[in-house]
Amino acid sequence: MQHRVLHSFSFRLAFTYMALFGASVLLLLWFIYWSTAAYMSRQADATIAAEITGLSERYDQDGLAGLIEVINERLSRKPVGSSIYLLTTAINTPIAGNVNRWPPGKPDKDGWLNFRLENAGHSKNEIHLARARSFTLSGNFHLLVGRDIYELEETQQRIIRTLILGFAITLVLGGVGGIMLSRRVMKRLEAINITSREIINGDLSRRITLQHSGDEFDSLAGNLNNMLDQIEELMEGVRRVSDSIAHDLRTPLARLRNRLELLRDEQEKSQQDPSLTEQAIADADGLLNTFNALLRIARIETRQHQEAFNETDMATLLHDVLELYEPLAEEKNLSLSLQADDGVCMLGDRDLLFQAMTNLLDNAIKYTPQQGRIEITLEKHADRGGITVADSGPGIPEQERQQVFQRFYRLEKSRTTPGNGLGLSLVAAVAKIHGMNLTLEDNHPGLRICCEFPVTHY
Repeated sequence: MQHRVLHSFSFRLAFTYMALFGASVLLLLWFIYWSTAAYMSRQADATIAAEITGLSERYDQDGLAGLIEVINERLSRKPVGSSIYLLTTAINTPIAGNVNRWPPGKPDKDGWLNFRLENAGHSKNEIHLARARSFTLSGNFHLLVGRDIYELEETQQRIIRTLILGFAITLVLGGVGGIMLSRRVMKRLEAINITSREIINGDLSRRITLQHSGDEFDSLAGNLNNMLDQIEELMEGVRRVSDSIAHDLRTPLARLRNRLELLRDEQEKSQQDPSLTEQAIADADGLLNTFNALLRIARIETRQHQEAFNETDMATLLHDVLELYEPLAEEKNLSLSLQADDGVCMLGDRDLLFQAMTNLLDNAIKYTPQQGRIEITLEKHADRGGITVADSGPGIPEQERQQVFQRFYRLEKSRTTPGNGLGLSLVAAVAKIHGMNLTLEDNHPGLRICCEFPVTHY
């Protein structure tokens, strides 16, 4: 089930939405970080610039002594703080400040310098990152004013960790939401698929259950149900017309046949030639057989319940079919053989299965030439069984193998032989209600009909 969810269209759609939403969230979080970090950096730089301006003004007013006094005053108020001051001579000899030497490195074009501040913090053995700006005073004195940006860096790292965690939570929640959404959609779709399979198997009365939620799935299910109602009504109408035609024509045909038999008897009594009458009787029998076959197929296709299904031993059934057709095979001098595994049983209607197997064997005998061979095989593989009817006749062209299961379809070369083209149609109808899979293959020469079906276990 989980594999189906991950490969479903709804999950791919949810995953695509999650990816787009995640990208949007990532872009938003990056903008928040950029604006926050940049604002904090600008604030720190503005504070340093303001301090430089104030110190330079004090130097202009009170000279070097006044500048040293204000630096010492600020440091005395907060000996351990984030402010950094260093006043040096032209050769960078420290005069005042809380940094013992001029930091290495060259400042940028605006005078800003980033450097490592040793012995920082309360423990005096930490190394912090500092940012400062240098300024040259009149008299060739150098002034460095900056700030310990350890707290700024920590705040920015905390923001980054928070944003990463928020993005991860967004992805997890999006993934869980996508799976839950996909499972819900698949549950609704599976209900439609189950009903569709039951309808395909012949139960045209089945309908898709509505959730009465008023959503798109209910609208789809309602439209499908309406369409199925229309299809069932049309098919039922066609079936009623076909049954009515078959019933209505079968009765006068039966009467016609009886009258022809009476006519034949009268001709025999009067010593007249009854051959034309017998031909007419044979034609009437052919028409009656056709209508009977149509009615039989219609009854099979309209079966929706399996009340007549019982466990059927397929080996015994095939032996009975073989025993019935052995005399006919001997008349054509055909080799007829059966190889059957024991214990191959299936749940089905024995009469219908018997009729289907006799139709297959009858076709094989009809189209296999003199001295030919017909082989019937019954095998069992795990939970599936297989029946194969192979002959050495002319076979069926590959492009026509699926069409032979249609009603009244006959190969061009078979139109001169007796038959109505309904034998394999009846076999296909029986196979459908029993869950059988029919395939036609080349027997080199001849035709091989394979019938696979589910088996039952003792």
